[in-house]
Amino acid sequence: MGVFITVYGAEQICASCTNAPSSKDTYEWLEASLSRKFPEQGISISYIDIFEEQSEVEHTAFSQRVIEEDLFYPVIVLNGEIISEGIPNLKIVLKEMEKYGYVLGG
Repeated sequence: MGVFITVYGAEQICASCTNAPSSKDTYEWLEASLSRKFPEQGISISYIDIFEEQSEVEHTAFSQRVIEEDLFYPVIVLNGEIISEGIPNLKIVLKEMEKYGYVLGG
């Protein structure tokens, strides 16, 4: 078990996502939600600002992809696969987590 979730976004809210929380707020909400839903199950979650310079090549490349392909951010990536763009749906994220053996409630 063990998944790596990366939330790609920016301080500026996506133009098509009016009234939505910022990408950073979404990351913090998702981190809190997942730690409550899957307590002590080893979830690694990080936030990447697509407009800031990154130390890892994979984050730089994916940030560039978000910008070039005009993806709606935040973009949530689980183990290298995009599972959400724009305003996330927690049910979809939970379902994806369950595919990796995570059990709701612990």
